[in-house]
Amino acid sequence: MVAQGSSGRRPQRLLWGVCIGLVTLVALGALAVQVSPWPSAMLIRLVFDHGGARANAALASQVPPGIHSESGVRYDPADLDALMDIHRPLSMHGKALPVIVWIHGGGFVAGSRGDVANYARMLAADGYAVVTVDYSLAPEHRYPLPVHQLNRALTFLADNAERLQLDMSRLVLGGDSAGAQLAAQLALIATSTEYAQAMAMSSGVSSAHLRGVVLFCGPLDGGSMTSSPSWFGRTVVWSYFGSTSPPPQHDTFSIVPRVTRHFPPTFISVGNGDPLAPQSMALAEALQGEGVPVDALFYPAPHRPKLGHEYQFDFALPEAREAFARTRAFLRERLAATGL
Repeated sequence: MVAQGSSGRRPQRLLWGVCIGLVTLVALGALAVQVSPWPSAMLIRLVFDHGGARANAALASQVPPGIHSESGVRYDPADLDALMDIHRPLSMHGKALPVIVWIHGGGFVAGSRGDVANYARMLAADGYAVVTVDYSLAPEHRYPLPVHQLNRALTFLADNAERLQLDMSRLVLGGDSAGAQLAAQLALIATSTEYAQAMAMSSGVSSAHLRGVVLFCGPLDGGSMTSSPSWFGRTVVWSYFGSTSPPPQHDTFSIVPRVTRHFPPTFISVGNGDPLAPQSMALAEALQGEGVPVDALFYPAPHRPKLGHEYQFDFALPEAREAFARTRAFLRERLAATGL
């Protein structure tokens, strides 16, 4: 009888052991996200990388034939992350084409140039060389390293324009999400001496050659990111700046208060269901206040369906197709491309 009773208590002890183990794991997990950005950042990276690959694959059917991609071009031999791809129409081989440099998103902790490869090929079909660029991610690397890397990428393109068949006198910078913020920073460095000094950088390209900027869904105001951060926002700030209370150089992250009348003509868009929408709208207003030509594609709050972050890549949506058509029109105007 004693043996049977002892045996009957074993499942209960096992269950209690499992429960205690689970509680311990949850407690350790909760502690980990309080003392380091790494667990949350790696979770975001996993989700974003999966989503980016899926979004890129969904655009494969939209890519016109005859686009050549030169992959894995290294723009800085001393930097393992310094890679770019160049997409261009095969039929225009031998011609120096206007250049679009597109910077991928991912909240500064995720993403790669591959996430926007098919979108870049779609743009290239109109007669451009579209360059997609990688940069180092947080929390392994911190601000302002990506800005310096991308500026070196521009320098590399300018120095190798003849060999790569690029017309760097006709250049547009573009980006989505975090990439939009980085593209805007590069544009500011090129067009504002005061901002370039604040960043302790010299632009890799001439402001006279920078014909425009295309910005989708960007985090363009650092104050908005830190005033009432979500779990995601807190993770990004902590990962990218190394602290939940960003250091003074974080001030240079904000685009909205620093634009001048010399900022390039801008196409800007964001979904009406995107938490970052107010920041794009604030930038458009600031640019217009400086007299900068702005083509803004915003949807009113009641618009349905609600358009979320990076809506422009979902071509099942008519709004995404509209955004692409508007982007193409802006690029034609700014780059004066004749097409194929």
